Formats: sequence, C-alpha cells, structure tokens
Amino acid sequence: MSQRAPKDAAIAVLGAGSWGTALAVQFARGGRAVRLWGRDAPQLARMALDGRNERYLPGTSFPETLRIASELPDALKGAHDVLVVVPSQGLRSMLERLAPWLTDAMRVAWATKGFEADTGKLPHQVARDVLGAARAGAVLSGPTFAREVGAGLPTAMTVASADAAYAQSLATELSSENFRAYTSSDIMGVEIGGAVKNALAVAAGLSDGLGFGANTRVALITRGLREMTRLGVALGAEAQTFMGLAGLGDLVLTCTDDQSRNRRFGLLLATGITPQMALERIGQAVEGYGAARAIHQVATRAGVEMPLCEMAYRVLYEGMSAGDAVRTLMSRPVRSEAG
Repeated sequence: MSQRAPKDAAIAVLGAGSWGTALAVQFARGGRAVRLWGRDAPQLARMALDGRNERYLPGTSFPETLRIASELPDALKGAHDVLVVVPSQGLRSMLERLAPWLTDAMRVAWATKGFEADTGKLPHQVARDVLGAARAGAVLSGPTFAREVGAGLPTAMTVASADAAYAQSLATELSSENFRAYTSSDIMGVEIGGAVKNALAVAAGLSDGLGFGANTRVALITRGLREMTRLGVALGAEAQTFMGLAGLGDLVLTCTDDQSRNRRFGLLLATGITPQMALERIGQAVEGYGAARAIHQVATRAGVEMPLCEMAYRVLYEGMSAGDAVRTLMSRPVRSEAG
C-alpha cells in the first residue's frame, strides 16, 4: 500500500493548461514542492517570468513552492508523485512519454475526464495498459472550475483510487482552508461520472440556447443522472457514487454554468453553426464532443439504454436537428421513473 509522500518530496504536474495550473497552485498552497511542465516551451518561459499563467489562469499568482520546469526530465527529477492533466485524447501518448522516466517508487494520478475515443477505455484502464497494474494510480474529479480554484474560492472534489492510502494521501495534501478533497475507492464510477456529464452538458447548452427553458434543463439533468448511473452500474461501478461530487455534483455544475466549455459549445450550436465551427470558437478542448461518440459506442456494447446521450450523439454526428431530438425523446413510451 502507498504511504504519504515525504514532506520534502516534489509533485510533478504535467499539463499547464487552466486545470493543470490550478491544481499545481492548490498543491503548492499546502506547502508541497510543485514542478509544473507543459509542451509549449514559449508559454512555459512566459509563466516562469511572470510568476503566473496569464493565458489560461489570469490573476492567480504562483506560490513560492511552485516552479516551472522547462523539460520533462527536470519536472520528474526527485518527484514522488506525478499528476497528469491532459485531455482524454492525449492521455495515452502522455503516459507513454512519461513511462521511461518513472522510478518504481513514483505514484501516478490524473485529472483527465472522458473515454478514450478509439478504444472506449476510461483513464484508469489506459493507465493500466501503459504503466501496468502494479503502479499506484488515482483520479482527481468532481465539480470544479479552474478559475475558482485559482481564486481560492471554497471547493470540494473527489480523489479515487483502489489504493486507499494513496487516495487519502493525495486528498490530505490537496485540502486546505478553502479546498476539501474526499476519497473514494470507486475509480470506475468516478471516471464514468466525469465522462458522461460532458456530453449531457453539451445537450444542456443546446437546450438552453434554443430557449427550451428551466423545466427542460432540470429534466435533462435528472434523467441524465439516471442514464449515467445505469451505465456505471452495468460497467461495475457503485450506484451511490453517482449521487456524490463526481456524479450529481459535476453534472449540475457543468450543465448550468457558462464557465463550462461543454455547455458553451452547446450554446454555440444553438445559433446554427456547425460543431467544427463551434469547436474553433471555444479554442480549447471540448470533451463532450468526443464523449458523445464514445458513450454511444460503449453503451451499445454494454446494451445500456441512454436516450439523452444517444440524441446528443445524433445531433453532433448524424445531423439530426435539436427539435427532432426533443420530439423523439418526448414521444418515447411512458415508463416508470425508476427505469
């Protein structure tokens, strides 16, 4: 079992976007030595000079214990923990790049949400493929916006791992006066919640953009939670996980606040532009776009009915209009709410 990291051991955060930077700042606020690395060398140089990430997390200054590493080996040297913060489509390649530099003692966590597009695998399954089953791994997930974490606003999230001691260690080191981390052993459920909510947030944005109203939004969230739980249980997750931060919490946050790129993507689609145009306007990864296709594939293989996610897939990939999607959903046979 994993033990808490030595007090002076560094954590390497790989991925210097908004969320990677916010998590690096949060670990550093607790006094942990943090090395933040990303693939954009000029951007890293600017961050080192400015003492903040003005591009992705403006207004948040770096604590004294956070420094920028210009090269990956420099970030990993002497580190006890590694936190990978990249979009789901880049996780496997990042882990493959990381693997040769890992020592036996290093533990690896990730803050990646979503199914891998080609395989339908969740992040912990990708990590097992690349790093093997023996290495301690954990996922950080839950209802969090990077800007609010950077600003030090009160926040709660979940750290899930099959290794209870590792989850406890990370949660303790993340927690501070304005940040509370809870632990879970249900890594499958936590990751499914983080993946499915992205597609539902696109649907919520599209619905609101078309003026369907609050009644529609709350129905989408509630029935979406049922779909998320149904898929999770079918894949081996615990039902109660979806009533927590990484399920209901993250779903409500992402579907209702315009800080969510997935929701904003849906709002843009409602103006009549194509998904490709909307992605270009967002300018950052929109996990819900790929998630809709991956969920369609995973749910089909598992024999799980997910009408809302299926309609999102058809709108994004098959050219169905949002109006037709709503009419299809509303004309389904009446059934028990528990179904």
